[in-house]
This record gives sequence, structure tokens and C-alpha cells, in this order.
Amino acid sequence: MRGGRALREFLALTDRIYGRNRRFVPPLHSAVRAWQADPAVQLYVLRDGGQVVARTTLHTDDAFDAKVGRRVQLFGLTEFVDDDAVVDALFEGISAAGRRAGRDEVFGPVSLLPNQSGGVITAGFGERGFVDSAWNHPYYPGAYERRGFAPRFCSDTWICPDLQSDTRDVAEVFCFDDARLAAERLEIHRGDRRRLGQQLPILREMLNASFGELGYYTEVSAEQLRRATDGLAYLLDERLMLYLTKAGRPIAFVLCVPDVSAFLSATAGDLHPGNQLRLLATRSRYRKDAVLIIKGVVPDEQGNGYARLLSRELLRNLRAGGYHTLRSTWVERTNPASTAQYQAMGGRPLHGYTFYAKDLA
Repeated sequence: MRGGRALREFLALTDRIYGRNRRFVPPLHSAVRAWQADPAVQLYVLRDGGQVVARTTLHTDDAFDAKVGRRVQLFGLTEFVDDDAVVDALFEGISAAGRRAGRDEVFGPVSLLPNQSGGVITAGFGERGFVDSAWNHPYYPGAYERRGFAPRFCSDTWICPDLQSDTRDVAEVFCFDDARLAAERLEIHRGDRRRLGQQLPILREMLNASFGELGYYTEVSAEQLRRATDGLAYLLDERLMLYLTKAGRPIAFVLCVPDVSAFLSATAGDLHPGNQLRLLATRSRYRKDAVLIIKGVVPDEQGNGYARLLSRELLRNLRAGGYHTLRSTWVERTNPASTAQYQAMGGRPLHGYTFYAKDLA
């Protein structure tokens, strides 16, 4: 799918599949255009009598291959109508591409890697999706599994719904001895729109160190981070981006953003300059819900309570900013330390979440 008309067809499929269902949050047009322009990524549609009935992307990533020890055919942005013949043709096409390329398995849906976005929700279909997270119809998981795809990295998204009505003091929710701040030379830093270009490399260094041991994670490059955070400066609530230094060394971080999912759904993900101005002018409307995108602690400082300290400051800032609800992108079920933060805030799992893999042997 090359050219502007092809891109419009590719993007328009979700209008047919989801219609006015505002639980689905579309990908940003700018991101899909960037992938279309990338020679390493191919966009495909499946037609039935000339009508587009499915779509996907195909690509590979050497770093992901090295991480999992296999040659993997990746696929993403995968949407399809509820029709067995369509799904058979789509998944056979994906598998055939992997076999032709000498790949060991197919894995997805990812956009473009699992540590960026993608996935399929397997439960919680009545709950809306949100920024940087998937939402799909209930027929999706069965469509994968009946065709030999196995779940991988089973996870949940989370929701903490009562931030303002919780009467507990933040110190009760997240205990941390403030005497340690001076004793350990700890300093909490906020995001700064004017200095974001200087702060993002600091976050990238901590992000790669914190997540390096996880089975799905490949190192985020400076260019990948730039693309992922494009436009963050004009959306950023500086109180919700926090990082911690110890004797000047960055050791922990958390990044939340105001939840603009409703705006993205209403504009079909098209943040052209006019819509960017509209969003900027109305951003005060999107200060009720927030999305926790990522958080972490560098490996040699894990277990020292620093995540609790940042969680305490984040909760304080969320309440002060008038936020009522916090949602989190997916967290693996094998990572209880990460979900403990949400449980302490009265949270619960929101969507079941997974990726899918199929052996091509």
C-alpha cells in the first residue's frame, strides 16, 4: 500500500469495523504515514470484491530476533471483519510471508514492537480503550487461537478509578521515610516542556536499563523515542512526568499523560495542524483521566522503595491536578511488583491483554 489513496484505504477500514464505537482509539495518522514511508515496513490490505476487509503490516527487527533467539516475522495494525474466510486468508498470507522469508515464527500484532504498542485485548470488552493501548471486538482472540496462534506475554491493563474520593493521605497509601531524602541525596524532578529535549535522553537511559531483562523488551533508540514522544510537549502535564536522582544519578522514573483518547476517537487519529490547535485550545477538558505510559527503576536500585516514593508524588500530583481516574498500559501478570502500585491506589485489572505467536515449522 503506497501513496496517499492507499493510505486512506488502509486507515478507513477501522471505520467499517468499529463505526461510532468510541471504545476503539485509532493509531495516529502521522505514525502510520511514517511506517508507510519506511522501506522496512510494508502495509497490506485484503480485498473481497474490491472492498477492503482486512489489513496488516509486515516487518522484521534484528534486535527482537536476538532477544527471543528466533527469526521472527512481525505483523501489526491488524484489523479484520468477522468472517472466517477473510481471517483464514489474512493469517495464511501473514504466515506465507514469514515462510518465504525463512522465518521461524510470526508474532504480533505489534506497532512496531511490543515495547512500543500493539496487542489484543482478551477480556474487559465493555471498558473503553485508551492512548497507547489496544481495544478490539470480542471475536478477535478466538480468531487468532482457532488458527494456531498461542498467547504470549499475557498481561492486564489497570484502572484506579477513585483518586479524588479516596480519603487516605498519600503517605498512608505509599509509605516512605522522608528522612531518607537528605540522607541518600534524593531529588525528585518534574517534566519541563522547555527542557523536554534534554530530559528525554535521561528517561531513555533509565528505560533501557529498567526493562532490559524483560522477555519482550528491545532497547529503545533515540529516534524511536523521538517518534514515540512526538507532540508530547504540547500535551504534557509537567506534574505527571517525574524522575528521581540519587546523588545526581537518575535512578527511577514515571511518565503519565492526560488521557486524550476521546479526542483521538472523535478525529479518527488525524492530528493535522488544525486538530492540534483544537486539542491545545481544549486541553483543559482532558484533565479528569490520566494514562500511565511507563515507569521503572534501574536494576541496581530496585527493592529500595524508590518506586513507592515516585508513586506517592504522582498520586499527590494527580489529586492536586483534579484527576479522578488513572489507567495504565499493559503489565505482565508475572510482574506483581509493578501492579502493587495500582492495588495500593484501589485499582483493578481493566482489560486482559496478550500478543500472539505461531510457529512456522
